[in-house]
Amino acid sequence: MDIFEKVTRPSFAREAQAKGINPYFHALESRQDAEVTMEGKRRIMLGSNNYLGLTVNPEVMEAGVKAVERYGSGCSGSRFLNGTLELHLELESELAAFLRKEAVVTFSTGFQSNLGIVSALVGLGDYVVCDRENHASIYDGCRLSYGKMLRYRHNDMEDLEKILQSVPATAGCLIVTDGVFSMGGDIADLPQIVRLAKQYGARVMVDDAHGLGVLGEGGRGTASHFGLEKDVDVYMGTFSKSLASLGGYMAASADVADYVRVNSRPFIFSASITPASCACALAALRYLKKHPELVARLDALSTYARQGLAARGIKARASQTPIVPIYTYEIMNTLEKARAIYDAGVYVNPVLPPATPEGECLLRTSYMASHTEALLDEAMDSIAGAMLGA
Repeated sequence: MDIFEKVTRPSFAREAQAKGINPYFHALESRQDAEVTMEGKRRIMLGSNNYLGLTVNPEVMEAGVKAVERYGSGCSGSRFLNGTLELHLELESELAAFLRKEAVVTFSTGFQSNLGIVSALVGLGDYVVCDRENHASIYDGCRLSYGKMLRYRHNDMEDLEKILQSVPATAGCLIVTDGVFSMGGDIADLPQIVRLAKQYGARVMVDDAHGLGVLGEGGRGTASHFGLEKDVDVYMGTFSKSLASLGGYMAASADVADYVRVNSRPFIFSASITPASCACALAALRYLKKHPELVARLDALSTYARQGLAARGIKARASQTPIVPIYTYEIMNTLEKARAIYDAGVYVNPVLPPATPEGECLLRTSYMASHTEALLDEAMDSIAGAMLGA
C-alpha cells in the first residue's frame, strides 16, 4: 500500500473546498489589528488572540526593530549552547517577577512549551492527569513523556477525584489543566483542583496561554484570579497572545526551572526565540505593567459583546472571558455560517471536531482591548444578518 494513499481520500475538507466554504488559510494583507484587510476586503477581526491589541503598539514594534539592529535576525542555536542572549535572561527575570515565581524558562513556541515541560517533569512510573478539553500541545507533551496519562471529564471535580484515587500513592502525579479553555472560554475550577491536589499528593500545572493579560490582578492570570498563586506549582504561557509576539514560557520554582533546562528535549534541541520576538514580548510585558487598565477594558468589551449577541438573538456559550463561542452544532452548518459571516465583513474562527465533540461545533469569537463599542455593534449586526437573515 502506498503511504500517500491517505492524502487523496474523500474528506469534509475536500467537500468544503468544492462548495467554496473552506474557512482556513485566508491571507492577511495588513497588520493584526481590530480591523484588517484580508483577501482584498476590510474585515472586523473577531478571531484573534491579540487580547490586549499590542501587536500594533508603537513601543512594542520599536523594541522589535531595535533588537534586530542590535542582535541580528536570529540566534542560530539553542539556549543550551550559543543561543542565549542577555535579552532572554532579562525577559525571564522580569516575567518571573511579574508572575511572582522564582524562575522562568522560555521556549521557542507555546506548543513547544507544553511539550518540553510535561515531557521533562513526567517520567517513567509517573502519572499525568488531564482535563479532556486541554490543548492539543498538552496531550502531545503527555505522549512524549514516559508517564501514564489519565483524563477526567471537563471541569468535573468528582471525576478528577475518582481518577486521583486510582493513582498509586508511590507514584508521582501532575495535574495539568488549561486556565482559560481556548475553545469554550470557560475557566478551570482551580480552587477545587488545588484542594484535590493537596489531598492526594499531586502537583498542579496550569496552561495559562489564554489567561495571561485576561484574568487576575493586572492580568497575572488564572491563579491570581482565584488568589492561588502560591498553590500552583507550574505556569505555562505564550507570548503570541496578550504579549503580541512569538514564543512560550514556564514559570516555577528555581529547582523546577533548573531541572527542565537540562532535561527538556524540546528546549535543548530547538533554536532560541529570535531577538525581535524576545524584545517585543518584553516590551509588551512592560506596557501591560504600566497599563493594567487594559485588562479591565478587555473585560468590559467582552461583556458588551456577550450582551450584544444575546440581544440580537445569537445563542452563545456562557463565558467570563474574551472568548465567546457561538453554537452552530453541525460541521457543514458551521462552515456555511462562517463563510456567510466572512463575506459580511467579519472574521470568526469555526471550531470543528476534534477540537470540539461531535455535534458541538461552534464559531469562536474573541475580543481585544483595542476594539470599540461601535466596531463591535457593526460586527454583531453583520453576524446576526448572516446567521439569522436579519
